[in-house]
Order: sequence, then C-alpha cells, then structure tokens
Amino acid sequence: MLRRIITPLALLPLVAACATVPASPERARHAPDTGLVSAADPRAVEAGMSILRKGGSATDAAIATMLALTVVEPQSSGIGGGGFYVRSDAAGRVETLDGREKAPAGATGDWFLGPDGKPLPFQQMQESGLSVGVPGNLRLAAKAHAEHGKLPWAALFEPAISLAADGFAMTPRLRQALVNEKSTAARDPDGRALFYGADGEPLAVGAIARNPQLAATYRRLANDGAETFYSGPAAAAMAAEIAADTPRPRPMTAGDVAAYEAKHRPPVCGAYRTWKICGMGPPSSGATTVYAILKQLERFDLKALGPNNPVFWHVFAESQRLAYADRELFSADADFIKVPVAGMTDPDYLAARGALIAQDRTMPAVTAGPVPGALALADGVEAEERGTSHFVTLDKWGEAVSYTSTIESGFGSGIVFGGFYLNNELTDFSAVPAIGGVPVANRVEGGKRPRSSMAPTLVFDADGNLLVAVGAAGGATIPVQTAKNLIAMLDFDMLPGEALALPVLFSPGDTVFLEKGTFHESMVGPLTALGHRVVVRAPGFKANAAKRVGGRWVGAADPRSEGTWKAE
Repeated sequence: MLRRIITPLALLPLVAACATVPASPERARHAPDTGLVSAADPRAVEAGMSILRKGGSATDAAIATMLALTVVEPQSSGIGGGGFYVRSDAAGRVETLDGREKAPAGATGDWFLGPDGKPLPFQQMQESGLSVGVPGNLRLAAKAHAEHGKLPWAALFEPAISLAADGFAMTPRLRQALVNEKSTAARDPDGRALFYGADGEPLAVGAIARNPQLAATYRRLANDGAETFYSGPAAAAMAAEIAADTPRPRPMTAGDVAAYEAKHRPPVCGAYRTWKICGMGPPSSGATTVYAILKQLERFDLKALGPNNPVFWHVFAESQRLAYADRELFSADADFIKVPVAGMTDPDYLAARGALIAQDRTMPAVTAGPVPGALALADGVEAEERGTSHFVTLDKWGEAVSYTSTIESGFGSGIVFGGFYLNNELTDFSAVPAIGGVPVANRVEGGKRPRSSMAPTLVFDADGNLLVAVGAAGGATIPVQTAKNLIAMLDFDMLPGEALALPVLFSPGDTVFLEKGTFHESMVGPLTALGHRVVVRAPGFKANAAKRVGGRWVGAADPRSEGTWKAE
C-alpha cells in the first residue's frame, strides 16, 4: 500500500472553476504569423511576445518569459531556481533539457535529519541554506539559446530589466502570497525591503514595486553572459551567503556553483490512442506519471463517459493511485539511480496495471507494480512543492517550447541574493535516506538532483504534427493536472481554456481530493459509494496550454491564476 498521502496545500483562495468555459470567444481567436505565448502573468506574456515580434525564436521567447517571471512572480520561479525545457521543431523532433537544481557535493543522506535521527520540521529545512540547490535555469537558458536562439543573448533581458528597474504593479495574487508566506518572503532584509512597507505589511495592490538589485544583476548577465552567474565574484558571494545559512559541515561552495551543468536528457515518448505524448524524463517523474495515468485508461471509452460522469472521475482516480505508487518507489535522478523508465512506460505493463481498474468499485489497496528492470527500493517521503510556473511559446517557424520553472515552495528558501529568491529545491528529496535498511531512490546525495513532479508536455497527432503544448504548477498535483488537461483536449475534444477550467481530482493514495467550489462537490456521494474516501478542499492549481485547432493555434491560461495568453 502507498505509504503516504501527498496533501496539496493552498497558497491562495481560488476562483471556482466551472465545468467548461464559453467556447465562442476562444474559437474566434487564432495565432497567425508571429507566434504565441501563454504564461502565469500578463507582463511575462508581453515580454515573450516582444521577443517574437523582433524575430526571436520560441526558445528566445521562453527565456525572456522566464526572466520576466523572476521579476513579477518571485514567489514561484526564476533564475534562483531551475526548470525543464521540452522543445520540438517544425519536423516534430523533440529534445529536452534538464535545468534541475543540484545538491552541494558535501550533502549526505542525513542532510535533513536532526540529532534524534528524525527529519527536521519542514519550515526549519526550508528556511535555511540546507534547502538550496545550485540554480539551473540560467545554464539551461544559455544552452538552449546557443542551440536555438535567433536574437542576441542581451536582447532577451531587455523586457525584464525594464520591469525590474521601472517597477511593476503589485497584483492581488502576489500580495496574498506575501501575506501567506511572510515568514519566508520577509525573512531576508532584502526581501522585506522589496515587497513590504515600513509597517511590516506587504505593499498594497496596485502599488509599484521596483527591484534595482535584480535590474543590475540582469544587466551584468546580459552584457557578460550566464557564466558570470556560475563563476567569479558574484558566484562566490552567492555560495558564501548560502553556506553562512547552512547548519552543516561541507555546505555549498563556489566549486559547487561552477560545476553545475544543464544536461540534455532523452525525452520520454509513447503512444496514447492515435497520439504521441512526449515529456521530461528523470529526474522528473512528470512524463512517466502522466503517461501511466493515460495509458492505464486507454481501454476505457473516456469520450463516451464524458467529463460530467462520476465513473470517469472514478477511473481517473484509480489510475492515479497506480501511477503514483510506481512514481514514489522508482523515480529519482537517473545519474545516481537506475530509473526503469522503459519498464514504467511499457505498454504491456501499463495495460496490465490498467486491467486492475474496475468501473464499479475501488481497489482496496495499491502497491507499486513489478516494473521490468526495477531495483528493490523503499518508498520515501518528500515535502510539497508550491512555487512553480509553466509557460508555452510558439514561433512562426514551427518551433514550440513547453517550459516549467520553479523555486519550490512560495519564495523558496527566503534567501534573497542579487534581487532574486533562491530555491528550496532540496526539500524535494526524501528526508529519510533508507527505510528498514533499504535505500530510498530519492535520498539526498552530493551532486544529485531531487525528484520533480514537473511535466512539460508536447503532443503530436497521427501525422506527426504538433497538436498540444501543456504543463502545470502545483507540486505533486502537476502530473494529474497535465493528464486531466490532456484527456480533456484529446478525448473530450475540448479547447484548451475549457480543459484547464475543468476541476482537478487528485488521488495519489487512499484519499480522493475534490476541488472546492466546483461541480466536483456533487461527486462526493457517487465516489463515496464506489468506495473512495473523499475530501473536498481548495488546492492551488495553475496551468498553461496551447492547442492547434483547425490549422491555427489557440492558447489558454488557468482561470484560477492571473495568467493569460497572446498570439499575433
């Protein structure tokens, strides 16, 4: 049986999501010649679009979007964190880049254990240098730009420099995050100075926040290149600040920062009905989990069931339980652990797992399956991720990028350096290195990348043409959001806005979490009758997507967020 239930935590009150969104306005919007950007903040969307207007590629636009999000969405993502980049060209060739953060070389299995041998309280882990991994987003961006950029590197920083130097208006979502996460966001004097007034309260909605330190950092990176983030005086100072806040011997060093490398990884692709689904492999568990959820449901006629049928949500929940059991046991950094990706995505194996799902009852217990090629491992425990952002960019040459960026929890570790928050990504490791003498795959090790749930995804039709680009934020719920959105767009033939607006049912273990304030509340009775333990709550969801409809691209941003999309 799955050892734990991952409980989603809400950062903010949510806008209630309806079953569908009005179709006619979206069906009238198209993406003609320049391209499309969908992101969690309109200022970041405009940053990406400005790059496309200048003749930039989708890769250029994605980098500019990420840099702008560092300014306007500091609680969620940025250059102090890492990300995963999934790209396809006009011919449908897919590549992925791993910009996941890394533990310092001195980190060991007892990194998060107290003197009693038990895991430290989460806040104690998060709000210290213990939680900070070497940031990967800039090395990812530099590598992607060198291979697929069209505009000069410095040009990609211009929109973000303007936002940081001239200021940006405080939004309701950011202000609420500053209220909810004050202990982290304001624990560093630089963070307090950025976003809080003399009275200790966050700046008012609509107030202009300026970040001259970040503007200066961006000017240096624009002029001198990403390498100045990883070597030289600034890199040494960043490592020293992290080390000073780390209550362990052998904390992060300048050598750890300099040694960081963004890596090409094999994409994880597989057939689902008539479509090809591609995503990010280890250290992400996103692609394998999304694919397992979908493939285990392939024998069901989901289109006939439809999104309003409790039976659909029941089998969707059951498939999650199976997929997450495998995820918990086998997923980790493939540079350290033999992750059985081929076995976890094997069609015969997933068909056998799917055969365990019945439409009229709940499985009494779920365990990880006999995955071909898997090692004997123990199921570990890691904390919940809440500070993440996803964005999609498309250009006129047919390049598409699906990019998820994160600093882990809201405002990361709370350490501010150079005007940006540093991640607390290492809390994505299991705090316990072994259980009963059996090693945990996702245990802390020096130089290792923690397991991630991020699931940037691309989908191709039967002719090999790109059909969908999608991803999400929301910690362990990310694969479920992505799978739900794919089922909605592919099986239910929904537009991306309709798909993203559908409620999210999250069932990683023995409890089904339904989204409060949606039609899902009417499912409590039917799902309970099928044997589920049901809890209604309002977790934080945030997704972005684009879909080709009738030869044109239509975008979407999650109605629960402040995001938007634009095409020209």
